[in-house]
Amino acid sequence: MANADLHFKTNYAATNKIEPFYKGGKVQISKDEKYIFCTCGSRVNVLEISTGKIVHSVEQDDQEDITSFALSYDDELLVTASRALLLKQWDWKQAQCTRSWRAIHTIPIASMIFDPTSTLLATGGCDGTIKLWDIIKQYCTHNLKGSSGVVHLVQFHPDMSLLQLFSSSGDCGIRLWDLRSSQCLCVLQSHFSAVTSLAFTPSGDTMVSSGRDKICTVWDLKTRTATRTVPVYEAVEGVVLLPEDQDLSQIGVQNNDLHFITAGSKGVLRVWEASTSRCVYTQTLPSAAPSDGEEGGDDDPRSLTYLLPMDASSRVAAVTAEHNITLYQLPALSTQQQFVGYNDEVLDVKFLGKNDSHIVVATNSCQLKVFELLTNSCQILYGHTDTVLSLDVFKKGLLFASCAKDKSVRVWRMDEASGQVVCVAQGSSHANAVGCITFSRMKESFIVSGSQDCTVKVWDLPDNIATTTGDVHGLSARVTEKAHDKDINSVAVSPNDKLLASGSQDRTAKLWSLGAPGAGPSLLGVFRGHRRGVWAVCFSPVDQVLVSSSADGTAKLWSLQDYSCLKTFEGHDASVLKIVFVSRGTQLLTSGSDGLVKLWTIKTNECVKTLDAHQDKVWGLHGSRRDHKMVTGSADSTIAIWDDVTEVEQAEEQAKQEDQILKQQELSNLLHEKRYLKALGLAISLDQPHTVLTVIKAIRQSQDSRDLLERTLLKLRLDQKESLLRYCAVWNTNARSCLDAHAVLQVLLTHLAPEEILQYQGARGHLEGLIPYTERHMQRIGRLLQSSMFLDYMWRKMRVTGASPSMGPDEDMDTSAEPLFVIDKEPHGGYGHAHHEDKEEEDDDDDVVDDEDEELVDEESITKKAPTNGRRVTNGTGNGNHGAKSEESSEEEDDNGEEKDDKEEEEEEKQHMTAKTTTGVSLRPRVQILTS
Repeated sequence: MANADLHFKTNYAATNKIEPFYKGGKVQISKDEKYIFCTCGSRVNVLEISTGKIVHSVEQDDQEDITSFALSYDDELLVTASRALLLKQWDWKQAQCTRSWRAIHTIPIASMIFDPTSTLLATGGCDGTIKLWDIIKQYCTHNLKGSSGVVHLVQFHPDMSLLQLFSSSGDCGIRLWDLRSSQCLCVLQSHFSAVTSLAFTPSGDTMVSSGRDKICTVWDLKTRTATRTVPVYEAVEGVVLLPEDQDLSQIGVQNNDLHFITAGSKGVLRVWEASTSRCVYTQTLPSAAPSDGEEGGDDDPRSLTYLLPMDASSRVAAVTAEHNITLYQLPALSTQQQFVGYNDEVLDVKFLGKNDSHIVVATNSCQLKVFELLTNSCQILYGHTDTVLSLDVFKKGLLFASCAKDKSVRVWRMDEASGQVVCVAQGSSHANAVGCITFSRMKESFIVSGSQDCTVKVWDLPDNIATTTGDVHGLSARVTEKAHDKDINSVAVSPNDKLLASGSQDRTAKLWSLGAPGAGPSLLGVFRGHRRGVWAVCFSPVDQVLVSSSADGTAKLWSLQDYSCLKTFEGHDASVLKIVFVSRGTQLLTSGSDGLVKLWTIKTNECVKTLDAHQDKVWGLHGSRRDHKMVTGSADSTIAIWDDVTEVEQAEEQAKQEDQILKQQELSNLLHEKRYLKALGLAISLDQPHTVLTVIKAIRQSQDSRDLLERTLLKLRLDQKESLLRYCAVWNTNARSCLDAHAVLQVLLTHLAPEEILQYQGARGHLEGLIPYTERHMQRIGRLLQSSMFLDYMWRKMRVTGASPSMGPDEDMDTSAEPLFVIDKEPHGGYGHAHHEDKEEEDDDDDVVDDEDEELVDEESITKKAPTNGRRVTNGTGNGNHGAKSEESSEEEDDNGEEKDDKEEEEEEKQHMTAKTTTGVSLRPRVQILTS
C-alpha cells in the first residue's frame, strides 16, 4: 500500500493565518509608509505592508468599538476614541495603554487628527463641538462650538505658524478656525452634500475639497474664495493632489498645472486637471467590470471609500467598500499590492501554482481571491455574478475551475511567470446553483459539475486551453445525467479518469463509470449507510476505496468492489464537511462544522491529532501536492496554512532524549564524585523533583550533612531557589520525603529574609501549601511520641520472668542475647524461684502493708529485673515458651550439674502451673511491644 519509508503524520502546526484586520472605518498610513493602521471592531490593527501580516494590535479593555483614532506625524503616539467616551493614548509598538482620560464630548467622537508637530490633537464629536488637546501637558486647550450636526472632518493647516484648523459638519460648509482667538474666521460654502476630504498644496495657498455632491472645489486660501468647481459625476470620497515635479504623462498630465486624483462610487481612480475641469485619465477596471454607464452606489462593493497619499514612495492607497486596500504605483497607477481586510465566510480554498505558492479562495461573494502566500498580497478575480460555491485545481497547479450560484462554471489559468490569473473558459447550462466541481486527473480534458438541480454534467475542455490566449472559450456539456433525488454536494473523479463518485443530500453516494469519450456516465453502485446528507466524497490515490463524509458526524471508507462499508470514523460532534487523503492514502484529514480538523490513521481507525484554529464551520480543506502542507478556510473569515511538523517534533524529541541521557549520566558522575552543588544545579535544570530529592538525600547521608547542605543551598541562584521551594511543597506531601523537605526549608527560612522569599514566583502559594501537610506530620509525630512514652512506661513496669532473687538493685540484666516470654515454664531452679516469689505474695496478702511501700518494692524489683533490649513480648503459648523452657533448663543444668529426662520435666511443669494457679498469679502476658 505504501513504500517502506512512509512515515505517518502525527501533527500539523499553523504557520500562517490570513485573518480579518479591517471591517470598515478609518484607515491611516504611517509617515514612514511601512504600516497601515485600520480599525476592526474594538481593535486597531497594524499591518506591515512588506509582508501583509498583522504585526501589532491594540484592543480596548472594555470591548467597546473604536469610533476613531489618530496617529501622530512622528509615528510615535496612537490615540483611540471609543463609544465609552474615553480617549486612550497607546505605545502601539508595545500594545500598551500609557494614558487614558475622559473626552469632554457628550456623545462619541467621529473624527480626530494630530497637528504636524505631534503636540496638538483635534477631536470632532457627534455633539457638534471640536476640542483640542495638548498631548504633552495633558489638558484641553480649546472648545470650539458652532458646527451643526456631526463633525466628521477635522484637519490642520499644513503651515502651523498660522494655527488654523479646518472642519466640516452636517451643514456641508467648511469652517476655518483661528486657534489663537478660538473664533471661526469664515465658512467656505460650495458643497451641497457632506464634504469628504481636503487636500492642500505644499505651500498651503490652495486647497481642494471633495464631496458626495459629485463636485470638487479648488479654493484660494489667501482670499478664502472658490476659484474652480470641477464636476466629477460621481460621489467622491477622497482626493489627492499629484506632485508637480514628476513626469506623469502616462496618466495624461501634460503640464505643471494643478492635477488631482479622485476616488468615489464608480470604483475607479480618475485624474483631473483643475484649470480646465476635465478628466485626463480614467483607470481601467479589471475584467467583468460594470459598464461605464452604470452608476455605482454606496452598496456597490467596488466603490472606493478612502484615498490616501504616500508621497515618499510615489504611491496612493485606495480603500474599497468591500474592505480591500489597494496600493497603486505612480506614474502609471499600476496595481502594486492588494490586501483583503475582510474575507467574509470562506466557502472553499485550494493551493495554486507550481510550488503551491498561492491559494485561491471562494468567499461569500461573487469574486475569487488569489493570495500570494509570501506577501499575503491578493488578486481579485471578477467574472461570476453570484456567490462562488466550489473550486478545484488541476494537478499541475496552473489551471483551476470554479462554480457559483449564477448557474455557471468557469476555468481560470494562472501565468507562471507573472502570477496573473485570467478566465479562459466558461459554461452555463444548469437549471440551478452549481454546488460542486472537479477536474479530470490524468489530462486536462474535462470537468464535472454537480448542481442543486440534481444533475451531473460533464464538460469537455479544448485541447489548447492551457496555452491559449485571447477570448474566453465557451463550454458546452457533453452529457447530463440525473444522479440523485436531492442537491448534489460533491463530485470526484478517480485517479485514472474512469470512475466518477457523487455525494448528495439524499444520504447516498454513487459510483459511476465515465466510459469512453463521448459516452455518458453509467451507474455502477450505490453506497448506503449514512444517516444524513453526504457532504464530500474522495477517491484513494492508491487503493480501490472511496471515502465519504456526512452530516451525521461520521466518515466512512467504502470498497469499490462490493460497495460495502469497510471502516467508520467517528469523532466529530457535528457535520463532517470535507475529507482528503494524505500520507499516500494511509491517513485522512477531515474538517467539520465544529471548527475542528482531525487527522486519522486508516489502519487503526484512530484519531491521531485534533487541530483547533477556527471558531466556525471549516468549509475548505486541501492538501498540497508534496503532501507537506494543508490549508483550511472557515466561516469565521480565517484562512490557516498548516505545515507538517511530524519530522521536526520527532527530531526535537530525539534530541531531547539524548540530552536527558547525557545529563543523567553527568548527574550520576557528579554524585559519585560528591560534587553536590553542580549535581543539584543540574537536577534543577532538568526540572525533575525526584532527581533533586535524590541529591538532597545523598547530601544528608554524608558526613557533616547539616553544614554541607547549608553551604550547598546558599550557593544556588535565585531561580534555582525558587524551583527548590516549589519542590519542597511537593515533597512535603509525602511522609517519606517530608524530613528532606523540612531540612531544605530550615536552611532557606534561616538564612533568607522573609521579604526575599516572598519575591519568589508563587512563593505564597507554596508556603500556604506547606501548612496543612506539616500540621499532619506534627500530629503523626505527636502520636508516635505518646506511643513511645507509653511503651517506655510499660517497659519499666514490666516484671521479668525467671530473674534471680539474688540480683542486686544496681545490677543490670543481660537481655541482649535471648527473647523475653511471660509464661513461666521453669524446671528445677526456675520452679524454686517462682515458688519462692509466690510464697512471698501469699505472705503479703496476710500482712497489712502500706500501698506506697508495695509500689516502692515493686519498682525496685522491676528495676532489678526489667530487660532493655526491646524485643517483642508475645503470648506465652507456643514454640517461644518451649524455647524459654529449654534455655532456663540448660542454665539449671549448668548450676546443678544434673540431667533430667522428659518425663521429669513434664511433672515439674505441671507442679509449676499448679503452684501459680494456687497462689493467684495471672497467666496472661505482661505486655506486648509493637513496632511503630
